[in-house]
Amino acid sequence: MTQSRTAFFLRTWLPVLVWIGVIALESTDLMSAQHTGSFLYALVNALVGPVNRDSFEIFHHLLRKAGHFVGYGTLAVLAFRALRATLHSGWSWLWGGALLLTCLVASLDEWHQTFIPSRTGSLADVALDTLGGAALLLLAFLWMRKKRPLPA
Repeated sequence: MTQSRTAFFLRTWLPVLVWIGVIALESTDLMSAQHTGSFLYALVNALVGPVNRDSFEIFHHLLRKAGHFVGYGTLAVLAFRALRATLHSGWSWLWGGALLLTCLVASLDEWHQTFIPSRTGSLADVALDTLGGAALLLLAFLWMRKKRPLPA
């Protein structure tokens, strides 16, 4: 019995915890805009030749915000998947639980960043993260509905 519970945990909740770990790592100084910017600027220059620094900064900012959206959207879908498997339920309130977890992790992440000199915490990022979670949950819902239509 213990083996099956362990297998269940590994299959359902470990991906959520690993993804939260990835988010926590991205919240450190190592992944600050200064560090990712210098690395990406050098990479882009090596791949496509000289790039205007101002244009790159706009690209870098948008890329980082897209990362928030997709990263937290992924967390929301993983959390929904784990909740659904654990509670053996359909969509009902589970999407709300997944979105609540996503918002909680986003809030803690931004709060954590206020303690790192090279980072800043932002309520706008919490909103963007939560929006990313809601958007990917909506896409998952539409995909599941198309795959298996709801009864009339």
